[in-house]
Amino acid sequence: MFAPSKAVLPAALALAAVWPSAYADESYTLDPVHSQPRYEITHMRGLSMQWGSFGKLAGKVTLDRAARKGSVEVTVDTTSIHSHDPRVDAILKGPAYFNVEKYPTMSFKSAKLDFDGDKVVAAEGELTMIGVTRPVTLKVVNFACGENPFDKKPMCGGEASASIKRSEWGMTAGLPNSSGDEVRIVIPIEAYRDDAG
Repeated sequence: MFAPSKAVLPAALALAAVWPSAYADESYTLDPVHSQPRYEITHMRGLSMQWGSFGKLAGKVTLDRAARKGSVEVTVDTTSIHSHDPRVDAILKGPAYFNVEKYPTMSFKSAKLDFDGDKVVAAEGELTMIGVTRPVTLKVVNFACGENPFDKKPMCGGEASASIKRSEWGMTAGLPNSSGDEVRIVIPIEAYRDDAG
């Protein structure tokens, strides 16, 4: 029967201390400044592509990279929409589009993350917008975890994206002449581990 040397156990304990992701769920909080979602949509029957963003969000990610599982929960403040034109912002916040007075937030929730090795490549979940909930899968690229080079805090990052048809959530204003039905959503992700201090 194999008997470990006296040096093995301390080394294993030290490894577990500096590499907790191999053994348990980790919780991360999105950095709202560096994780602001943007959208892209065609304009005037596809003659141009327009884009805008949402300036406020909050979110949590849990990861167990060894077990290849995790979850995501993100809430976006729809009142923070920014199209680069205050007149358009007012229209988008109105009852024909995001109706922010009645629905001040939209959310994405996923309890099923897809992995390639220890890297997240997709999040299968549900998007709730203007009171309607439908399934959406976010594709994740460039996922990586490491230390913030400035404060040395552990973090993960990447980019999540999906294309949806806004009409499936009941947002049909402006179709088809003003703006298109298909909307591409892109979310840059920077999230800090919650036990990082």
